[in-house]
Amino acid sequence: MKTIRLLRHCVLPAACVWPAAGFGQTLDSGDTAWLLTSTALVLFMTLPGLALFYAGLVRTKNVLSVLMQCFTICCAITLLWLVFGYSLAFGESAVAGLVGGFSKAMFAGVGVDTVSGSVPETVFAMFQLTFAIITPALVVGGFAERMRFSAMLLFSIVWVTVVYLPVTHWVWNAEGWLFVMGFRDFAGGAVVHVNAGVAALVAALVLRNRHGFPSTPMAPHNLTITVAGASMLWVGWFGFNAGSALTAGGAAGMAMLVTQISAAAASLAWMSMEWIRFGKPSVLGIVTGMVAGLGTITPASGFVGPAGALVIGLAAGVLCFLATQFIKRKLQIDDSLDVFPVHGVGGFTGLILTAVFSATAGGLGLPEGQTMLGQLGVQLIGAVATVVWCAVATFAILKIVNLVVPLRVSAEDENQGLDITLHDERGYNL
Repeated sequence: MKTIRLLRHCVLPAACVWPAAGFGQTLDSGDTAWLLTSTALVLFMTLPGLALFYAGLVRTKNVLSVLMQCFTICCAITLLWLVFGYSLAFGESAVAGLVGGFSKAMFAGVGVDTVSGSVPETVFAMFQLTFAIITPALVVGGFAERMRFSAMLLFSIVWVTVVYLPVTHWVWNAEGWLFVMGFRDFAGGAVVHVNAGVAALVAALVLRNRHGFPSTPMAPHNLTITVAGASMLWVGWFGFNAGSALTAGGAAGMAMLVTQISAAAASLAWMSMEWIRFGKPSVLGIVTGMVAGLGTITPASGFVGPAGALVIGLAAGVLCFLATQFIKRKLQIDDSLDVFPVHGVGGFTGLILTAVFSATAGGLGLPEGQTMLGQLGVQLIGAVATVVWCAVATFAILKIVNLVVPLRVSAEDENQGLDITLHDERGYNL
């Protein structure tokens, strides 16, 4: 059985940066154990991590709606991945490096003895499924508290099919056009964060602001839940980044180390910016800074060293804080839970800084024969292509879904809260 030619930390087949990451057909029990663990950690990021993080940020009347959306997305995307998702993302290219075909639909040819690299293909496929789950779940933050549940479900299924799967193929499949070009995205800066951020921004613009925004305060109802969810995200992110090495060795160790450094630096940078700007540091600020630092280091985590991670984390805390203020206060766009300024801006920044810090002290070098300026150009092409495709496709999907089922709940339902109007339940006794 042919193995999947996925050299995620090798920008070109001849330019692997970690010799320990072999891609033969020999099963390695240590690599398998690590990827099994990482898979559980990444799923833990969505359920319960992201679900609780978002649930604490919305108002009391919408808590269950956010939890329901995250849980349902997990179930729906799992079945989509089985039927055709895995095949379109990681199967052989059907259209010039743009998307895979249906050779692996319903996991055809994937069995107990099928090996991908040094791990069972079943484990690799399950690991990648957890990325496909968390990405549309992140988008929920852009339209929280106002999208109809049926519209959310239909949008998420179509969006993963039209946006997420092709971009995944571009970036992480050895036949993908960005992979062949030498684009570097170790664990999902473009695939996950730029995609989710741009989709959330487009959704916020199409659905328009929540009633009362920005004049009516819409403070998080329970920051204790948010901090708990954020802490789960931080722990789970080690599976996200270090697991993307696909091996249990030095590559995973360095990815884990730089992930921790970036998260810590961004947390303190965001807290400091907030302290300077508003006179007091906040719990919401420090945990949001952490998420920004994690998202920004994600594409670079397999290529940079500790010093680069420190700068990337500091940049994430400052830039994402400023982007949040600009989007919410200046443009008055109601990206409810700041998905675009945190994940979109962070992911884009990380992709660009990957080119810069790969070649600095502690970095793991550029592809053979490549210059920093040349790699920067490749990174820009990949990042911009992701932004453009995601923005155009997301807009079209939302408009089409709206023809099938109205995207937005009525003003009366929004005022009463989605928990009771859409699910006939309450998360809290009022």
